[in-house]
Amino acid sequence: IGVAMGRGGTEVAREAAAMILTDDDFATIVTAVREGRGILDNIQRFLRYLLASNLGEVLAVFLGVVAAGVFGFVAADGSLVAPLLATQILWINLLTDLGPALAVSAERYADDLMARRPRPLGSPLVDRAMWGTIAWTGAWMAAATLLAYDAFAPGGLIEGDADVTTARTAAFTVLVLAHLTNAFSARSDTASMVHRLWTNPWLWGAVALSVALQIAVVHVPALNDAFSTAPLTLAQWGACALLALVVPIAIEARKAVLRLRSRRGATVRAGAEARGAELG
Repeated sequence: IGVAMGRGGTEVAREAAAMILTDDDFATIVTAVREGRGILDNIQRFLRYLLASNLGEVLAVFLGVVAAGVFGFVAADGSLVAPLLATQILWINLLTDLGPALAVSAERYADDLMARRPRPLGSPLVDRAMWGTIAWTGAWMAAATLLAYDAFAPGGLIEGDADVTTARTAAFTVLVLAHLTNAFSARSDTASMVHRLWTNPWLWGAVALSVALQIAVVHVPALNDAFSTAPLTLAQWGACALLALVVPIAIEARKAVLRLRSRRGATVRAGAEARGAELG
């Protein structure tokens, strides 16, 4: 593109240019490109986190109704029991999700940002690879949530002995904890969640606040009444944490496979280029 200097350039040059540098320094272009790529990366992180989390909620409610008999979402009188209540979903979306989502979008720019090839013009913001991550994450979130209810409530695949309110509270808690672990995983489609784990203090603060809010909604009597929750014992909290860990483990397994495929593809391409050079 045509570039003109904003201070030293002539008026004719500025009129004809596609870009005008106000500080007359060509290095500004590199800084601007890096900033643009970084902002796009963070928008994608934000979308990856929220879309996967919301899909997990939708699938949990949908499958809980469709497969109510399988997972034990049936009351003693034969009526269906909702996996999550509307107030609980609202709590997740407004309080325990909002802070981590904003913190994810403030992630430090990736180290290889300027080493990447330019994105093709018109390529979608949420591409096929990201949709795959979103679907995979949402499915495991829903599975962990439904199994949490099933493990606590009587009937279903796993026989439990807790009442409906306690079982729903456990499912609610597992979904929140799974969302919070996803905040770390959503920072990249392929890099491990432990990569640069401590570089975003805003994310750690938002997650800590969300955990504190979840503990409050489970154990504060006034919030128990408002959100139809019941206090959980320490052992029940441990069970919820273990079930929630299924989600990051599944995500990490998928990322490991993607990284392996990427390395193999790079090796094949390098070999093809070497053979082409020899023939040439």
